[in-house]
Amino acid sequence: MTDAEYKFNPDCQAIYQITVQGYLGESRSDWFDGMAIEPQVDADGRSVTKLTGKVVDQAALHGLLRKLYDLGLSLLSIKRIELD
Repeated sequence: MTDAEYKFNPDCQAIYQITVQGYLGESRSDWFDGMAIEPQVDADGRSVTKLTGKVVDQAALHGLLRKLYDLGLSLLSIKRIELD
């Protein structure tokens, strides 16, 4: 499939990997719709957390990002992983 043939559907479920600066404990997984939470240390020695899991649509993604904002965590990256 070429880029010209690809049609993005914001209402389609996808897997997202979200990285934030700071530590978020794995016990908060239920706050983020069961996403896997992986606290890590980046190459510069800073605490970061990766959240990975299915997001049902763009509205749900917005809600997750809002929760991260409310916790005061800085967003570093968002990666959308296509479902087969």
